[in-house]
Amino acid sequence: MARAAERKQQAEADVLSLKVTLRNIDPPIWRRIIMPRHMTLTDLHDVIQAVMGWENDHMYDFDFGRRRRQEAAMLAETKDEDENDPTLDELVKSGMTKFTYIYDFGDNWKHDILIEKRLPATTAKAFPACVAGARSGPPEDCGGPWGYAELLAAVADPTHPEHKERLEWLGRKFDPEAFSVAKADAKLAARFKRARAAPAKG
Repeated sequence: MARAAERKQQAEADVLSLKVTLRNIDPPIWRRIIMPRHMTLTDLHDVIQAVMGWENDHMYDFDFGRRRRQEAAMLAETKDEDENDPTLDELVKSGMTKFTYIYDFGDNWKHDILIEKRLPATTAKAFPACVAGARSGPPEDCGGPWGYAELLAAVADPTHPEHKERLEWLGRKFDPEAFSVAKADAKLAARFKRARAAPAKG
């Protein structure tokens, strides 16, 4: 019995490595996150919002091909806990390792989600955590991947007819190549009200 309980406790302590890649963007925008297996798809939505620097102002969708699950994210706080909200562990056990997350049905930001591997949890890091990534998340409401490409072109070219207007719309200095693991992880810490993880490399 003791050994069975120990194995169960160890299994519950495992975490999963997931890679989130924003589709139709080149060079790619991606994040690697570590999440406990018991966390749900709603938790994953919150994680992606934090590490992409978004504000959760739009609806979202998880697409598993034939299986679809859709939530009105802006109304989430008014709903009771969704008993049908699957955990990451349930997805893995069902054989699901690749699926799609769509945010903002107007801009249609599609993310490829890959559950990479299971890792042993350690007391040195709090979870969920962001451990790697590349490039800044696009500003919200910029028109999706194609609108984002047009925005970058206008901002980069002082002779572009919309250069000044686009800079004013951004309202801040925006570096599309900038990404800080530490800052992304700090946003996760704030979103999930957890202790700060040990500083991550990169």
